[in-house]
Amino acid sequence: MAFKKQFAKSSIMNWLWYIGIFISTFIIMEGITWLTHKFIMHGFLWYLHEDHHQPTPGFFEKNDAFFLIFAVPTFFCLLFATIYKIYWLMAIGFGVMAYGFAYFLVHDVIIHQRFKWFSRSGNSYVKAIRWAHKMHHKHLDKEDGEAFGMLYVHKKYWQKIKRDKKIKAIA
Repeated sequence: MAFKKQFAKSSIMNWLWYIGIFISTFIIMEGITWLTHKFIMHGFLWYLHEDHHQPTPGFFEKNDAFFLIFAVPTFFCLLFATIYKIYWLMAIGFGVMAYGFAYFLVHDVIIHQRFKWFSRSGNSYVKAIRWAHKMHHKHLDKEDGEAFGMLYVHKKYWQKIKRDKKIKAIA
């Protein structure tokens, strides 16, 4: 009986540990995305990202290759974690995958509306993230960019949305 209680406690602690790793990985991915966007996408891999700032005809962009650049290591992370039963590595893999899904929803669906699932929203967060991304895209070249993150919205964009709401309420 004591063994079952100890096993249940350690199992719950393991689950909490893995959930913590998953959440931490998801949060850390915003920083990794910011760094990757600023120094790699707007750096030596600009030739893949350029068509995202200077659109070309067609549905797909060279920029879509970044999906694979993140998805392939994530796949192998999950594969090795499954084969070798490395559960902390699996939690990291799922955290990166969840961030990738959130990135897809925010960037491709909500901001750029490549899929017309959420075409209009009055949500303040959606408005702030769209404005931040619009400010990012006002720069057509790789230099002098701003707002390189994706899910975190800087305070100045929230303030802009708040000002817009006040002006709209007055009018």
